[in-house]
Amino acid sequence: MALLFRSSLGESRRETTPPPPSLPPPPPSSSLSSPFAADLTTSLSPSDLRDTAYEIFVAACRTSSGKPLSSSSTTSSPSSNGSSSAAAITANGAANSGSLQRSLTSTAASRVKKALGLRSSSSSSALKRENGSSSSPNGKPAKPLTIGELMRVQMRVSETVDSRTRRAFLRISASQLGKRVDNLVLPLELLQQLKFSDFGHQQEYEAWQKRNLRVLEAGLVLHPYQPIGKADAAAQRLQKIIRGALQRPIETGKNNESMQVLRNAVAALACRSSDGLSEYCHWADGYPLNLCLYEMLLESCFDVHEESSIIDEVDEVMELIKKTWPILGINQMLHNLCFAWVLFNRFVATGQVENELLSVVDGQLEEVAKDAKTTNDPAYSKVLSATLTSILGWVEQRLLAYHDTFDNMNINTMPNIVSIGISAAKTLVLDISHEYRRKRKGEVDVARSRIDTYIRSSLRTAFAQASSYSKIILDIPGNFRLYNRMEKADSSRRASKNQPNALPGLAILAKDVEELAAHEKKVFSPILKRWHPLAAGVAVATLHACYGNELKQFISQLAELTPDAVQILKAADKLEQELVQTAVEDSVDSDDGGKAIIREMPPYEAEATIANLVKGWIKSRIDRMKEWVWNPRTSQEGLAPSAVEFLRVIDETLDAFFQLPIPMHPALLPDLVAGLDRCLQYYVAKAKSGCGSRNTFLPTMPALTRCAIGSKLGVFKKKEKSLNPQRRSSQVATDGDSALGVPQLCLRINTLHRIRMELEVIEKRIITHLRNCESAREEDFSNSTGKKFELTPGACVEGIQQLSEVLAYKLVFHDLSHVLWDSLYVGDLSSSRIEPFLQELEQNLLFISDTVNERVCTRIITDIMRASFDGFLLVLLAGGPYRAFSRQDSQIIEEDFNALKDIFLANGDGLPSDLIDKYSSAAREVLPLFRTDTESVIERFRRLTLETYGSSAKSRFPLPPTTGQWNPTEPNTLLRVLCYRSDDAASKFLKKTYNLPKKLNNTAANKVQGHPITTSAKDLQDVRMDI
Repeated sequence: MALLFRSSLGESRRETTPPPPSLPPPPPSSSLSSPFAADLTTSLSPSDLRDTAYEIFVAACRTSSGKPLSSSSTTSSPSSNGSSSAAAITANGAANSGSLQRSLTSTAASRVKKALGLRSSSSSSALKRENGSSSSPNGKPAKPLTIGELMRVQMRVSETVDSRTRRAFLRISASQLGKRVDNLVLPLELLQQLKFSDFGHQQEYEAWQKRNLRVLEAGLVLHPYQPIGKADAAAQRLQKIIRGALQRPIETGKNNESMQVLRNAVAALACRSSDGLSEYCHWADGYPLNLCLYEMLLESCFDVHEESSIIDEVDEVMELIKKTWPILGINQMLHNLCFAWVLFNRFVATGQVENELLSVVDGQLEEVAKDAKTTNDPAYSKVLSATLTSILGWVEQRLLAYHDTFDNMNINTMPNIVSIGISAAKTLVLDISHEYRRKRKGEVDVARSRIDTYIRSSLRTAFAQASSYSKIILDIPGNFRLYNRMEKADSSRRASKNQPNALPGLAILAKDVEELAAHEKKVFSPILKRWHPLAAGVAVATLHACYGNELKQFISQLAELTPDAVQILKAADKLEQELVQTAVEDSVDSDDGGKAIIREMPPYEAEATIANLVKGWIKSRIDRMKEWVWNPRTSQEGLAPSAVEFLRVIDETLDAFFQLPIPMHPALLPDLVAGLDRCLQYYVAKAKSGCGSRNTFLPTMPALTRCAIGSKLGVFKKKEKSLNPQRRSSQVATDGDSALGVPQLCLRINTLHRIRMELEVIEKRIITHLRNCESAREEDFSNSTGKKFELTPGACVEGIQQLSEVLAYKLVFHDLSHVLWDSLYVGDLSSSRIEPFLQELEQNLLFISDTVNERVCTRIITDIMRASFDGFLLVLLAGGPYRAFSRQDSQIIEEDFNALKDIFLANGDGLPSDLIDKYSSAAREVLPLFRTDTESVIERFRRLTLETYGSSAKSRFPLPPTTGQWNPTEPNTLLRVLCYRSDDAASKFLKKTYNLPKKLNNTAANKVQGHPITTSAKDLQDVRMDI
């Protein structure tokens, strides 16, 4: 702005050389509204106030000098007014030593500026102005500027007005000889002394008259020194006169009646005091008129051509301005306050770039604070409150959004602006406590409290703008700095979105917040730390809360784990670490170690959220796998296709898990493995369910009988031929037998074995995945917990064992029952030997060997061998009434037993001989009983029974229970050998001892003739339905 003035007016020249310079323009309109002029703007304009202030200034300086005022100019414009002025000046002598006539030739630095810490102005030095224009256009040397002339120029008063004003004061001085100026009502005197003839035209005279009338109204009625009531007669009379004069100009002659009425009305109000009439006139010392006029005077301390600079002659000017204090009712405290406001307002009006002015304001506010502590004057308190509130309002408007206010160009002004705001706030708090005459309950650290508010407000605003950058309106004043910053962020975001892996919005926002926090820590926190030791901590806590609210809302709407969600949560976690680290570093020297700040930063728990989302992801996968149905259909590999697919899904699930962009794979892996383990265990359970157990296929043991001797045996043999065909037809329905057939059982066994083997491969693959994880540690590899399937391998082993037993006992007791249980040794032994059973058994063994994996084939054949030996013994010891054995049959039985062993030995290519011996030991030990004579068997039975039951068996042998554990030393085994001994001695012993029948009754016989299996046909049908 100063450059603009210089370019239009040229070099500043304050001299009396004609032609007179044009008046400088008024101060810029960007200044703040005066806290004093709120009630005056409707009646008095700034120019009215300035002209009145100049009149008061000239009058006060004239009176204080003790000599008449003289013109500051030796030449004036050619007019009648100018001629009379020159004559008056000549009459009063050109050697006047009045204060206004002092020439500006001193080169000494201004004491005021030095005290305020201001540097000398480059353009307002009087000496420089003198050297720059040493002569007038007519060749005569120009006299140096006087203080009066400088003041006229500074207050933008034309020479014509100045000359008229001085002429009026000469007349007043002549008419009011001996009176002090503070005993005069200057507007009234001026109205009486100046006529229409003193003005250039009627409109100028009327405007001047109206201004003085409005000044009288403002000073005596609207804003008087002593308050007046609304019904005060003198006030009402004066207002009526003034309103009439404003409508029609009044005659102001000395003896004019209207003027006399006005004078009487003015005197009645101006000379009032609290205890009656006063010898002093009070017309310009009522608030806020006095401060508005004084503000105009203080404005003259600023160079009109360099608006932000205080003139070097401020010492002399300020000395003269203080002479107006008695008229305006100003004291040092009001001066300090008003000067602080003028300085501050000038800083604002001149572009807010002169940091020196801010330093001066800061110093003045310190003086104001000292004054506020020493007085309880309510009038001063009112002025103080209005002024500081205006200053604080402007300051806080900037500081509550200081990120938008300050940039690299003006950051140097921030410390002083903050200091001014804090000083104003402190003084206001002190003033309030004085106003209510009480102390605050708790001493509040005003500075820390205000800085805390500024930081939180500005960062919330900056965060809100960052989170909704696209909504910024560019034509809002003050947004240019924000726009530059956000435009840069916007460009980076657009560039990010054009990339293949564009970051989601909240992740970008996290980066922006991180940059904002770093900028805050580097630029603003060092400044604010002067008033708040934890400035950076408060800043990051605020940003933490702002981003936390956005994150919380995002998480509340998050239903499942997505790549965007993971990126956002990882960005949030990184941001939180940075913010917390900054808070910790900033709080090292605090009293509580930063605990209060850290408490303001509840964890985002981003990792916990990711973990919960991953657990949800795992649960959804596991739940879908729980619905996997066992399908008994076979494939070319002899496996269930559903199992192969199941294992493939497990592989894909593990691959997908390790591809998740999360930092906690090792921590969450146990949950996934445990879930997969449970699913596989459930699948294995379904694979073996419905197949029954070994007991499902064991036949029911018939009741004990004794053999028929003689002709009855022949009858028995005749019946046997007709009964055999019936026994070959099993009571178990054949529909659906394929579900429990040998091929299906082999398929299930193969499937379980494959699952078990694949688990070992999967576990190794898991370790490989872990090694590729950045977050994995050494103990994650060494510790097997959570990386191995704990349930499924055991379930597979148990399932294979169960299915192997089921296959063996079903094959022997169900599928081959027609050649074993139904026909072996029924009737004549020579025609019902074991060969048919061995033939069909061999065919099944070959099929199993070709179908089942070799690693489990041996177990199945072993179980078949055990079932075969059990079946062979069951035929011998519980085969029912259709079987009977003599001692001579023992050779056939032993031959068949050896043939049964040989089929499993397979000429050395089958099972190991020691394994065969292990499972055939029971039969091998029992078979000798069949060639032992009857008496020996009976004797052994008696002895073992007595040993088992003791003295209770002496009177009658108890019937030993059937344990199924066949053994030559077990009483039940010996009893059964006797039951099936085709011998008279055995029959008599059984008749005498237990009264056993020779044959079963019809119901029992019919039951034996059918397939003698414990589980009924309906039971097996239910088993198939389960499958």
